[in-house]
Amino acid sequence: MPVEITWWGHATCTIEDSGVRVLTDPLFARRLAHLRRRRGAPPPSEARHADLALVSHLHADHLHVPSLAGLAPGTRLLVPRGAPRAIPALRRLDRLRITEVGVGDEVHVGPLVVRAVPALHDGRRLPVGPHRSPALGYVVEGAARTYFAGDTGLFDEMAQVVGPVDVALLPVGGWGPYLGEGHLDAGRAARALAALAPRSAVPVHYGTYWPIGMDAVRPHEFHAPGDEFVRLAAEYAPQVTVHKLGHGERVRLEVAR
Repeated sequence: MPVEITWWGHATCTIEDSGVRVLTDPLFARRLAHLRRRRGAPPPSEARHADLALVSHLHADHLHVPSLAGLAPGTRLLVPRGAPRAIPALRRLDRLRITEVGVGDEVHVGPLVVRAVPALHDGRRLPVGPHRSPALGYVVEGAARTYFAGDTGLFDEMAQVVGPVDVALLPVGGWGPYLGEGHLDAGRAARALAALAPRSAVPVHYGTYWPIGMDAVRPHEFHAPGDEFVRLAAEYAPQVTVHKLGHGERVRLEVAR
């Protein structure tokens, strides 16, 4: 049965599996604080329609309240446990059905099972936040097992805690000239790919947002991660088919298990 993946930019993707639409880390803004969308138009209105939306952690480029407010009424929304306490504005999104989850929790949505898995990343709302929530990844299991990593560093137990997957949506960059702790760059993402050993992979979280006024500061960090991941994945995990998508592009994957 085919599974379709659409990359809308940054960490925002639509996973279509078994007739269910799953949206990851919705971010539809042209500008977010000091960041400007430099490549790809904001996702069209159709991107806001999903049966389920996943939020990986509390950083504003992953949990963007105005984007969540634009989701269709009745959308199921999974957020890290403690998110409504840390971000009171979430409580006002009463048109959405919000469920708090932690590592190991499973949620059934139609024929899909969605499992929250760990991520190595700061789960606080920044720049400061007294309340912590776990940073998460998710495995969406239907016709395929699709791993959305959210934002994470590479850790030894990744393959073990994520489990066997068919498709991996891996972050390979960021939104600034330097990546801090708890992130995958193209090289670390390729090593993660070798450990996870899915059939297919899609690089995400790069080439979309960049700080205003910093266009000339290490611009290769904006443009290069996707191509670099493709090159390194061929070296570290040659058995994996990598689909480097443009903004708004979709890939249809045939998965047989």
